[in-house]
Amino acid sequence: MRIVDVCAFYTPTGGGVRTYIDRKLAAGPAMGHDVVIIAPGATTRVEERGPRARVVWLESPLFPFDRNYRYFADEAELHAAISAADPDVLEASSPWRSASMAARWPGRKPVPRSLFMHSDPLAAFAYRWFEGVASPAVVDRGFDWYWRHLLRLDGQFDMVVSACNSLTARLEVGGLRRVVTNPMGIDPHVFAPTLRDEGLRAALLARCGLGPDATLLLGVGRHAPEKRWRMVVEAVMSAAYHRPIGLVIVGSGRDSARIRRTIGGNPHIHLAERTSDRAEMARFMASADALIHGSESETFCLVAAEARASGLPLITPDRGAAADHALASNGITYTSGDPVSAAAAIGRFVDLKRAGRLPAPSTEPVRTMDDHFAELFGAFAALIAATREPVAQAA
Repeated sequence: MRIVDVCAFYTPTGGGVRTYIDRKLAAGPAMGHDVVIIAPGATTRVEERGPRARVVWLESPLFPFDRNYRYFADEAELHAAISAADPDVLEASSPWRSASMAARWPGRKPVPRSLFMHSDPLAAFAYRWFEGVASPAVVDRGFDWYWRHLLRLDGQFDMVVSACNSLTARLEVGGLRRVVTNPMGIDPHVFAPTLRDEGLRAALLARCGLGPDATLLLGVGRHAPEKRWRMVVEAVMSAAYHRPIGLVIVGSGRDSARIRRTIGGNPHIHLAERTSDRAEMARFMASADALIHGSESETFCLVAAEARASGLPLITPDRGAAADHALASNGITYTSGDPVSAAAAIGRFVDLKRAGRLPAPSTEPVRTMDDHFAELFGAFAALIAATREPVAQAA
């Protein structure tokens, strides 16, 4: 089958969505399918990714609030690109305007449509903006227009894919009826505890001005407000008041300057540039003592899954996909958005580690991306069969 994915969040400088789409471009052909990604770009061009995979870039304006991203501005041009790709199944990878555009594509034949919830805007923005003032339930009522928008999409798409249980539950409570949970996974054979490198660990702690007896926490992700790195920094500094703790944050983004101001002159926190080298990241993961995560708005949290596969304990918020991974691996959670609770969780982890009383990590295998895509493509095949069945019966 030919899978056409309208992905507004795909960009060369992106994070988790870029990683996911790159993996789809490899997994689809390996499983016998054609994959076409349609994404907003600086120029209109076609980028071949192999005999059965390509990216169609459509010249599009920069997104004003984050210039790493662009947005589809010409619906007719997008519809023409979809028609030229001739999909057997059409995906939309954003709950915003591009999903509505994809839903309105007229097509020349019945084509099933799937919406992938790669983002959770209310958790990423609205809940954070109003925390301490209004509960998520109250915020939901204030953003009733967004839930009405999702309900319209639920009626226009044959399937809405959620990658974590907590998001699925919220969508269903909100009235959506076509939600399926299909967790993503990690690249097989890349992340493993056997990659632990004590020399690398000592070198990372040295960058934090600490010796090998200190605890090394690792944070990975874009420097964006919704990732809450400033809160993580504050929590680590508080927990380190009586304990030697180093924090290395791997990433970059528009919030970097504010994070550096929060760090101030603290020598025990080091910002490392983001890397696209998966093997290098796997060594970082396996060589730290724990992964610390700040965002409760993740829809899957690939970083947490990779940490689990690396044998790395997790310290995460108590909401969102990161919490799902922490609960599945005997990790530690703290109250979302609360630096005092996060500091207490970090302190608890360090004290348990020193006492040799950390819970044993789960032995349950971490789901792979191949598992995810096999399930996803199987669901697409079932949708195609259901779409064609009435035509066959009428004939």
